[in-house]
Amino acid sequence: MLKLTLKDGSVRECENGIPAAEAVKSIGMGLYKSACAVKLNGKVCDLRTKLTEDAQFEVLTFSDEDGRKAFRHTASHILAQAVKRLFPSVKLAIGPAIDNGFYYDFDIEKPFTAEDLEKIEAEMKKIVKENVELEQFELPPEEAIKKLEEMGEPYKVELCKEHSDKGEPISFYKQGEFTDLCAGPHLMSTGAVKAFKLTACTGAYWRGDAKGKQLSRIYGTAYPKASELEEHLKAVEEAKLRDHNKIGRELEYFTTVDYIGQGLPILLPKGARVIQTLQRWVEDTEQKKGYLLTKTPYMAKRELYKISGHWDHYLDGMFVLGDPNDEEKECFALRPMTCPFQYQVFLNRQRSYRDLPMRLGETSTLFRNEDSGEMHGLIRVRQFTISEGHLILRPEQLEEEFKGCLELAKYCLDTVGMLEDCTFRFSQWDPANSKNKYEGTAEQWETAQATMKTILDDLGVNYTIGIDEAAFYGPKLDIQYKNVFGKEDTIVTIQIDMLLAERFGMEYIDTDGAKKHPYIIHRTSLGCYERTLAYLLEKYAGELPMWMVSEQVRIIPVADRHLDYAYDVKKQLEASGIKVEIDDRSEGVGRKKRDAILEKLPYIFVIGDKEVENGTVSVTYRKNNELGAMSVADITAKLVKEIEEKAKV
Repeated sequence: MLKLTLKDGSVRECENGIPAAEAVKSIGMGLYKSACAVKLNGKVCDLRTKLTEDAQFEVLTFSDEDGRKAFRHTASHILAQAVKRLFPSVKLAIGPAIDNGFYYDFDIEKPFTAEDLEKIEAEMKKIVKENVELEQFELPPEEAIKKLEEMGEPYKVELCKEHSDKGEPISFYKQGEFTDLCAGPHLMSTGAVKAFKLTACTGAYWRGDAKGKQLSRIYGTAYPKASELEEHLKAVEEAKLRDHNKIGRELEYFTTVDYIGQGLPILLPKGARVIQTLQRWVEDTEQKKGYLLTKTPYMAKRELYKISGHWDHYLDGMFVLGDPNDEEKECFALRPMTCPFQYQVFLNRQRSYRDLPMRLGETSTLFRNEDSGEMHGLIRVRQFTISEGHLILRPEQLEEEFKGCLELAKYCLDTVGMLEDCTFRFSQWDPANSKNKYEGTAEQWETAQATMKTILDDLGVNYTIGIDEAAFYGPKLDIQYKNVFGKEDTIVTIQIDMLLAERFGMEYIDTDGAKKHPYIIHRTSLGCYERTLAYLLEKYAGELPMWMVSEQVRIIPVADRHLDYAYDVKKQLEASGIKVEIDDRSEGVGRKKRDAILEKLPYIFVIGDKEVENGTVSVTYRKNNELGAMSVADITAKLVKEIEEKAKV
């Protein structure tokens, strides 16, 4: 008999060799009906996995992230089966579960239409009703490749060949007449996917490569209950209203122009002013923390990037000016990071331990050649500005300086109102990565990651681990944030680098007179300003905190005879640093006020005969929150305090 230790610490016995599903049944049929997968000694496994040794045993349901992935991955197979039934000549690519659902990529002659989605959804319902059992089987690599070739699935053949070099069996899943190359895990049958919705059909490149085959992608989502699906769809509709791509354009924060290029947004005056305000605040905050301001070039010769390692590990993500393969001619590249430039500040003269830590900060404009399919408003762009910094320090200063970086980032995110929605990821290397992604030896990486783990644990950071998410030169702490649609991106990063100082010949004279290589921390304090603006627009649904907006007060005179007083009030407010505009159009007060509310302005002052007579203004805060008549001195003091305290909405 085997012993299974459950999540609550209790121990269950079961027969050797039984499927995990049978062990779940022995715990309770209710649990079995909601089970999506299991964890055996921390590894996510299929319910069909046979138990052959004592193990830590955890049942994963839809409420668990890995359980949801198994559930939605099964939904993607139901989608693929339905498409194959309706369009037999289609070729299958990949169909993973994603944060809020799933997708499947298909090679089809004519792209899918909205009408096609309705037909596919109807066919999926038939497959669910049929309650088809999923069966897993394995084949030796050669047999697997042959089978996929006979099935006429070239994309699956390509994937299979990549995994065949290890000689391990190749996993397949079969449901009725449909068979797919897949490692799983999956639900036991299609009938468990009670509620689903196909949400979009778009184009996608094979493996995300713009030079690859153009495929058709179908997105969908799935839930165990119809009520959960309905709740999700309502949330999606709300998210569309908050989407910065919609709000930012409607409120004139930014725009894009086709003939300028994808991922190259134009910041309109409102957006530019918000980012300027944030930049100045961050620069002032960093200066108080001992940062030295630098300003470095936007481009450099390839020789710089060869020293840093970017040429070997990041060339595909760079914009290159010239022929990168012609060593006889000068070749430049726009900078994707500022680190190799800022190192030159340290290298400007001989340094001693007394110069350390050296905290270098810069508002850096960077350029990254993102795939066209990844572009999204202000969140994923090809040119962006970042609060970048590099700390050059002695090894014994590492933990204290890392703590300072983390505290600064948390302070900045908290001030703009985003910290409460952030999560932390300890991004590590993958020693099995076969694409020459990482610099350094396994021993150097293990040392760096062990050091970082100690620091994070000492600081009490609650983090997840991201394998193969590290920078090519070191592990990092990524502060993650999700947009309104649930797509997660990194907003701030803090990286430990024990490698690049040696590559650049960076040395300092230590207390013992010996020359030593410093450690480096790469960090941001608020991250990418464009991305931050996008998240702020979504979080506040366009009603940004008053301290950062370009127009804090709109003055509305009732008639022309009130204009002189209105301009006097404007002058008083501006003297206190408040940003004010006067709406002197020949429109009614109601129309002017409605326009100001639609522009999501913080404060509206209406001035009529009574206000002129009493030396007051009639104040409206946000939408229709009427504060009534206030003296100019009182409302000015209130606004100045709100700005100084950087009050959140």
